[in-house]
Amino acid sequence: MTTWTDRTADLTGGRPLSLAAPSGIDRAAHHRLDEAWLAAAWSHPTTRVFVVSGGQALIDETADGTTELVMTPSFEAPLTEAHRYFLGTDEDGVSYFALQKDALPGRMDQSARAAGLREAGLLLSPRDAGLMVHAVALENWQRLHRFCSRCGERTVIAAAGHIRRCPACGAEHYPRTDPAVIMAVTDDQDRILLGRQVHWPEGRFSTLAGFVEPGESIEQSVRREVFEEAGVVVGDVEYVASQPWPFPSSLMLGFMARATSTEINVDGDEIHEARWFSRDALRAAFESGEVMPPYGISIAARLIELWYGKPLPKPSDAL
Repeated sequence: MTTWTDRTADLTGGRPLSLAAPSGIDRAAHHRLDEAWLAAAWSHPTTRVFVVSGGQALIDETADGTTELVMTPSFEAPLTEAHRYFLGTDEDGVSYFALQKDALPGRMDQSARAAGLREAGLLLSPRDAGLMVHAVALENWQRLHRFCSRCGERTVIAAAGHIRRCPACGAEHYPRTDPAVIMAVTDDQDRILLGRQVHWPEGRFSTLAGFVEPGESIEQSVRREVFEEAGVVVGDVEYVASQPWPFPSSLMLGFMARATSTEINVDGDEIHEARWFSRDALRAAFESGEVMPPYGISIAARLIELWYGKPLPKPSDAL
């Protein structure tokens, strides 16, 4: 059985989910093929531009203590024609572009720093985080899909960065997004199943996750992944929320899942260790430092919090 109740409000607890909060940006996809409109937007004095390189952008702290993307007017932006990506407009009509470069530009004031999404996603406003996640996803795709998968010819960028066209065979290639499921599995004692991947440091535990395979529904994927990684059988599955995850090109689909078995048998390839935790046991493990929570930017932390009932404790927190 699968339930499709939208539990985003329960998941976020009033806090925006990193990389997934409403950004206030209209992607305005109908303008992507309008070269005259794009040229006018690029040259407009209110247009703002930032550079993305290797999944990073420059961020800076403002006088009021907030953090924002370092953006410039288009006439101050580094020169590039091919790798200029239109990201959309805001409610005031300001247009936003990202430029893909081999390196981030220097800053005369030395106050800005380079940051990837794992750091910046926790610091930036929903608008800036939404712009950066869009730009990073496009950059990842552009770097990895330069040649036509049909004939092998080098492709060219079109649609303001959202299409690559093959001049030889005419094929059009679009940015790919790989669906992945991530699930908080609970049993009839209301314990949660958390696992540690083989390459994670000792004590780092999180929810189980995996990619949806060809010809598979996402419900089937939840049940297959949990059984393959931990040997636990899952029955009911409830969708909670999704999160863009461009590392390099995923969309995380978050679920609560109910186990119908509790014996653990980890696969040893992806999951090194898995354990059932009660709330008291997890709180004690977090406070003692025995268990480290998942990274704050990930939907995994929010799925665990949805079960836990409040924000996760940190080491030595007094609850």
